[in-house]
Amino acid sequence: MNAGARARAVPDGRLAALVAEALAPAELEPLAHAEDWPDAPEPAPLPRELWSHALGDIAQDILMRPGRRFRARLAELAFRLGDGRGEPPRALGAILEIIHAGSLVIDDIEDGSRTRRGEPAVHVRYGVPLALNAGNWMYFCALGLVPTLEPALPLLRERLYATVVDTMARCHLGQALDLGTDVSRLPRNVVYRTVATSTSLKTGALMELAARLGAIAAGAPLDREEALARFGRRLGLGLQMLDDFGNLTARAEAGSHKALEDLRNGTPTWPWAFAARALDDAAFTELQDAARALREGGGADDARARSIAAALRMAVGREGRAQSERYLRAALTDLSATVGHRPELAAVAAEIKRIEAAYG
Repeated sequence: MNAGARARAVPDGRLAALVAEALAPAELEPLAHAEDWPDAPEPAPLPRELWSHALGDIAQDILMRPGRRFRARLAELAFRLGDGRGEPPRALGAILEIIHAGSLVIDDIEDGSRTRRGEPAVHVRYGVPLALNAGNWMYFCALGLVPTLEPALPLLRERLYATVVDTMARCHLGQALDLGTDVSRLPRNVVYRTVATSTSLKTGALMELAARLGAIAAGAPLDREEALARFGRRLGLGLQMLDDFGNLTARAEAGSHKALEDLRNGTPTWPWAFAARALDDAAFTELQDAARALREGGGADDARARSIAAALRMAVGREGRAQSERYLRAALTDLSATVGHRPELAAVAAEIKRIEAAYG
């Protein structure tokens, strides 16, 4: 977030190296229990290339693609705001980024995405079976790093582990709402709650995890930990709002497949939440009818998708974007009231402004 934090955030090469370490023959051979096989095996372990093809190359591919690494930096920020001693544990940011990268692989399969971070989606490049297995394995790879955060304190280590597992369960609940809900068929009076619940359980929960892990690793008192966790959760909500509104602007007008993807899938997003409150019954029903026709047509009608995006922009106007910016400022103000005026907060504010500008 500041120059130091940005440089400290776990580098792409370090993430790839952690995958390589997890798949090293010395780590994997004992897991197969060769002593229990019917016949004695050859003395040489399985070639590393087998594991690389089946798993390692896939995980390293998504981890090496350029990204903001915002969750890793938030965890390190929370460690400092929690008054942790020395440098944040090296595994802190890696845990978050590996979980996030694994979730991107799974999300792209579930959403039918064709690209990710400027390249073919992982399942497009390697096939669905290998990509699905690799994305799921990355969750467990991240969990395997949790004990390294506090190896000398078993009770604290168990709390860290439970916190990560709880967050991953919540993220799956949020994803279930995303995948199982067609916004064109939702009653208008539950659209906002559906969107807010899904966002809180997915983006909000993972950002909350980043802040909470940093605070726990720092040994922060409970009130400080909760303040940082709440900030992370609200930051996740605000950034998802920006992302959703950004998908209705220049990217949708340009016909970007990624920008129109949520409309094609009928995903409940923040523009729909705002439209449900801004429009009258007739206008909102008309918008839902158009979205339903798009889905029933297989989502292939780009002109219809852009037309729906334009109608949502008209319904939301500038207010949606403005509210997300106000929401993020309020979250930062509330955190400042708890931790005081720390220089790290100015870096967070600058990072948020940079992200806001990136969404146009």
